[in-house]
Amino acid sequence: MSAEKNNSKLNLYVFSCWILAAFGGLMFGYDIGISGGVSSMDDFLIKFFPNVYERKQHIQESNYCKYDDQYLQLFTSSLYLAALVASFFASKAATKLGRRNTMLMASIIFIAGAALSAAANNKVMLIFGRILFGIGVGFGNETVPLFLTEVAPIQHRGAVNILFQLFVTIGIFIANLVNFGTVNYHPNGWRMSLGFAAFPAGVLLIGCFVITDTPLSLVARGYEDQGKAALKKIRGVSDIEAEYQEIVMSVEQAKQVKHPYRNLTKPASIPPLVISILIQVFQQFTGINAIMFYAPVLFQTMGFKSNGSLLSSLITGLTNVAATCVAICVVDKVGRKKLLLQACCQMLISQVAIGVILAKSLTATGTLDRKLAAVVVLLVCTFVMAFAWSWGPLGWLIPSETFPLETRTAGFAFAVSTNMLFTAAIAQAFLTILCTMQAYTFFFFSAWIAFMGICAIFFLPETKGIPIDAMVERAWMQHPVWKKLF
Repeated sequence: MSAEKNNSKLNLYVFSCWILAAFGGLMFGYDIGISGGVSSMDDFLIKFFPNVYERKQHIQESNYCKYDDQYLQLFTSSLYLAALVASFFASKAATKLGRRNTMLMASIIFIAGAALSAAANNKVMLIFGRILFGIGVGFGNETVPLFLTEVAPIQHRGAVNILFQLFVTIGIFIANLVNFGTVNYHPNGWRMSLGFAAFPAGVLLIGCFVITDTPLSLVARGYEDQGKAALKKIRGVSDIEAEYQEIVMSVEQAKQVKHPYRNLTKPASIPPLVISILIQVFQQFTGINAIMFYAPVLFQTMGFKSNGSLLSSLITGLTNVAATCVAICVVDKVGRKKLLLQACCQMLISQVAIGVILAKSLTATGTLDRKLAAVVVLLVCTFVMAFAWSWGPLGWLIPSETFPLETRTAGFAFAVSTNMLFTAAIAQAFLTILCTMQAYTFFFFSAWIAFMGICAIFFLPETKGIPIDAMVERAWMQHPVWKKLF
């Protein structure tokens, strides 16, 4: 077996492992997509946020401020705050109990959140349901990308890991579709939207009884024979001895590390830790989740009526799915860094153009004319397209493949928690930012996109085709900036 390529044969079982695990991403995506649609439903606002509903009815109320409510934003952000805390517990669970059992826990907790949210009769029940959603997301987002990275042959590692982000985008699209269908079911359409979140979690739950745990996780927990059998099963060939010995050696080295979180401060872990944290911060400050969380609200702000705004969200959601498929096809050919830099240019142009149109044409109490509104939807699609084949999937791929084994789950927990922290911050603040900065909100995100492109040029190594266990020597120690730490 070459160090650059695993001896493997793709078969139905291998594909099943990838797809069933990726439903953890669909859980996450469904929740991202469902929140904004539910938040714009009149029945939901009347029951839980009557002040926002009353403000929405006043035609002279500022377009940019009619949804500005801290409790409404807390409905969205509470999930991510819970996920932030849960990701550290998930890191321990993934190490001690294995990747598969941790995904099983994620699905059960998420189903409980769906049930409580759908049955909510007051804000306390609603927010507690969101917290259960958040715990499920924290456990799933910590474990699924690691699982996919560890079961994938090196020559397909980027594409397999991006399945997580693909299913996130599919989840967002399905959520928009569900919201479009339930908005006219009065007064409980919002209950249906929230309750349907149990479906992807149910598939993951069933899938956990079908798939194997990763060979690396099994060997690390002392199940060498099961680990070897699992490796044969997911590779589809019997000649796996060379790869198995590499796993055993890496596990033996990792066992020498007693305090993985403390080891994150050592030189070998500092570069991937810094990059993993930065890429999560940058992912959120592209403005993508501001658009995805609040797409229906955002399009209503631009003058679309309720059904029109949900339809526009469907268009952007479908674009998101299609563009993520592009990432799967090209990431292992083009490489990570080129995709990130190309996307920065495309996202920057889109955000600036949206900001210019809104600043010039959308007054506080007016609407965009139909042609300009269509242009804005098109620009949103070009922005989503660029994000979906770059910063979206690579935000999960790069942290999952760049840490040495002894700090992998601990380091990835920091990446996940950072993602959840800044996702929560954007969710909690976006409607207030929109009210305060109005069209200049898009220039704010544009400045971040320019900055992150510069950082990617100078600080990010290319990790395409490098074995995970050789990442320190071949990526970080060869990089002109990071090699100074070694």
